[in-house]
Amino acid sequence: MEYYRITSIQDPFFKQLHQLMQAVFPSEEVLEFDLWKEPLEDPDIRVFVAVQNKKVLGATEYRYYEDFNIAMTDFTIIGQAGLGIGPFLSNMRLNDLNLLVEKNGNKLFGMFAEIYDPYQVDHYEFGSVKPMDPYVRREVLSHLGYKRLDFPYVHPSWNNDGESVTGIDLCFLPVKESINELQTELIVRFLKRYYTILSNRPKSWYTMIENLERIDTVTLLPI
Repeated sequence: MEYYRITSIQDPFFKQLHQLMQAVFPSEEVLEFDLWKEPLEDPDIRVFVAVQNKKVLGATEYRYYEDFNIAMTDFTIIGQAGLGIGPFLSNMRLNDLNLLVEKNGNKLFGMFAEIYDPYQVDHYEFGSVKPMDPYVRREVLSHLGYKRLDFPYVHPSWNNDGESVTGIDLCFLPVKESINELQTELIVRFLKRYYTILSNRPKSWYTMIENLERIDTVTLLPI
């Protein structure tokens, strides 16, 4: 299996990836094909696919924020069960991130990720691949060491229509297991940077940010 980076919408593998995203994610979570041009060309956004026999079997997108010394996993897609795609993507992603961090003379502080909470909303549909089931994905993140940030999270729709997507938790994977809270300043700065691309964020998102700015820390809880 090959860990292959996509940097252009003209890449034949990107068409396969986009079709895979449409098959496993709700429409509001998938950018239109042409809107991927700039993100793919951004050197700080890393989109990799797991390729075998010229077929895209899985994918992951992530980024490293040098000034924060944290990473963000945008998504991980497993397109077929029983091939070890999940561990392959996770290990290759971590190796790649560690190389980026080492170039800056640091050790990664941690990694953010968003995860659906099927215990809040029970009608999510993620295609027919069982590893993409929200319950399974949530348990996988828990086993990897991710923890849930204890505040009501508002996720802006990637349709950039000003709508919010509910039933999602913002999580964090601390490299040091002893870390049980995060400075709110880090969370706010990260969220403002991450969602800069969306010009039409819901009012509830701004309210969430204002509420976070009134406190100093947020507790990390089990997923």
